[in-house]
Amino acid sequence: MDALLEGLDPEQRAAVEAPRGPVCVLAGAGTGKTRTITHRIAYLCQRGHVAPSQVLAVTFTKRAAGEMRTRLRSLDVHGAQAVTFHAAASRQLRYFWPRVIGGPRWDLVDQKIRVIARAASRLGMPTETDALRDLTSEIEWAKASLLTPEDYPAAAARAARDIPAPAEQIMKLYTTYEQLKNEAQLLDFDDLLLYTAGALEDNAEVAQEFRDRYRCFVVDEYQDVTPLQQRVLDSWLGNRDDLTVVGDANQTIYSFAGASPQPLLNFGRRFPEAVVVRLERDYRSTPQVVELANDVIKWARGRPAGSRLQLIGQRPDGPKPRFHEFDDEPSEADAVAGRVKTLLDEGVAASEIAVLYRVNAQSEVYEQALAALGIPYLVRGGERFFERAEVRQAMITLRSAGEVSGSLPEVVRSVLGRVGLTDEPPTGGTARERWESLLALVELAEEFAVSSPEADLPRFCVELDMRAEAQHPPTVEGVTLASLHASKGLEWDAVFLVGLVEGTMPIQYADGDDAKIEEERRLLYVGVTRAREHIWLSWALARAAGGRKYRRRSRFLYSLVPENHPAARVSSGAQRPPLMKKEKPTCRVCASTLVEAQAVKLGRCRSCPSDVDEDLLESLRHWRAGRARELKVPAYVVFTDATLMAIAEQRPTDSAGLVAISGIGASKLDKFGDDVLGLVRAGVGYSAT
Repeated sequence: MDALLEGLDPEQRAAVEAPRGPVCVLAGAGTGKTRTITHRIAYLCQRGHVAPSQVLAVTFTKRAAGEMRTRLRSLDVHGAQAVTFHAAASRQLRYFWPRVIGGPRWDLVDQKIRVIARAASRLGMPTETDALRDLTSEIEWAKASLLTPEDYPAAAARAARDIPAPAEQIMKLYTTYEQLKNEAQLLDFDDLLLYTAGALEDNAEVAQEFRDRYRCFVVDEYQDVTPLQQRVLDSWLGNRDDLTVVGDANQTIYSFAGASPQPLLNFGRRFPEAVVVRLERDYRSTPQVVELANDVIKWARGRPAGSRLQLIGQRPDGPKPRFHEFDDEPSEADAVAGRVKTLLDEGVAASEIAVLYRVNAQSEVYEQALAALGIPYLVRGGERFFERAEVRQAMITLRSAGEVSGSLPEVVRSVLGRVGLTDEPPTGGTARERWESLLALVELAEEFAVSSPEADLPRFCVELDMRAEAQHPPTVEGVTLASLHASKGLEWDAVFLVGLVEGTMPIQYADGDDAKIEEERRLLYVGVTRAREHIWLSWALARAAGGRKYRRRSRFLYSLVPENHPAARVSSGAQRPPLMKKEKPTCRVCASTLVEAQAVKLGRCRSCPSDVDEDLLESLRHWRAGRARELKVPAYVVFTDATLMAIAEQRPTDSAGLVAISGIGASKLDKFGDDVLGLVRAGVGYSAT
């Protein structure tokens, strides 16, 4: 027991030793939350408060669940369940199906988007891939929010959803999708949760059997729970309170998918006797990074006092944060690549460096800049380590290797020599990538041998199978390129936060909505807290080399950049954006406050004269008709008539002007921006002559 508590700080120890019952751990970034909750589970088991088989710990990703299982094994806790919400529900539903529903068990939808495509086709709605993905996300949000199809339109309006089609159409699509799914006797991932909750709520015998089986519940990342997941958790608990939750409201970044920090923030109200522990000692980052993170989040609005965490850096001092302003994106990317090369030369591993951005479309210029310097990189989300052909072949070879003498790493290296692992790497290309994948397996064997000295090749193969199931790949050498959302739960020695301009951070469609702006601030906070030592924040005033410098750095940076820093200046022609509430839109003709949605879109009162360019408007209509035919969608899906009118009146000549028009967000900018700006610029050039 002393060994279990050794090395814990006072707050971590308080969380570990808290008695059975409701416990809420408010854990800031880098404060050791996984260590704390796994030690708590081990403590409860070793004290005899609960058997390992009675513990159900849930989190939100297979990777996090895999890490939790690994740590529990190292603490000699065997039999405790550490899984995702969906995995737990799937197992329970599989077991209780004969009694609750009867008949053959329904299969899981293999490709949800295909079923939604059939439903959309039946209703005459768009069936292009991008449109289907957006529609799928809306249905997933509705189900995660416990909304029926009939509930959807009003709820979407209340939440100010940026919906991909009229709400009534999405309601019909949702209804048709459910009908098609039920006719085919299929379940989607949300159904796993809904059916499981229903089984426990409606069948007392089933509920009693489950509650006899599991007595202790742990929920990680509780700030990301959806109403549907909370309903499942409530059905698991019944009237019991043996629940430990861990979370940080400052890291709530999935509201768009239905997540809400309210269950975490209201935990003390629901369980007045709960033990609440605050973890604020940051062991991940230097004091300089921690100070920057605190400065980002201290301006957040609407945070209940009890939920605010002030991180306290525990590491030695490190370098100061770097802030940089560039004339254009290529210059920014080249500078980032140059700094990455310097870090590599100084001994920082490529796998310990990340370039993080708000939207995936920003990655291309950084891929080019890194490639130009011969720096290897990985685009996170694109790679599936255990699905690579060479890794699958290697695992088959390891399983069938037979007796090979030597230590585990030596055995693995020897066996993988049969499938291409040489002492020296090949030069570049696919062969180098294959070699690095095989070497990563050897490094994983070395890591496994340290944690399990008695491990042999068969046990290592079992470990690989478990990691493959959990999508928990070893580290492959290369700089990581990832979106801020994809970076959640990860950390690197050096982090580059790039493209920090208004319209991108915060994203344009968040403007005017205080709740969405605050989520964007939390997203930046998550990005900063990924860094252990080196942190770089940069922005570019123009998109293309030599372009007009119309951009403004993010409003979130004005409280961060030191006043005497060269990048602290406000660029010529750019106004300092507001730190807090956005000003109400005004008419560009008479300066009156605009209220109606169409007036906001047009940028003028309806009664004020229009200065529409009729030739441009006609060109836009002709272009829209062609794109709609090409994409096989109704014309309004490309742009509505009101949007075309706004473009023809305001005649934006750059991306910032285009996204300033209500209804044109990042997605439509990526799809249609170059075409539209080309038409506008051609018209402006013609008029000038």
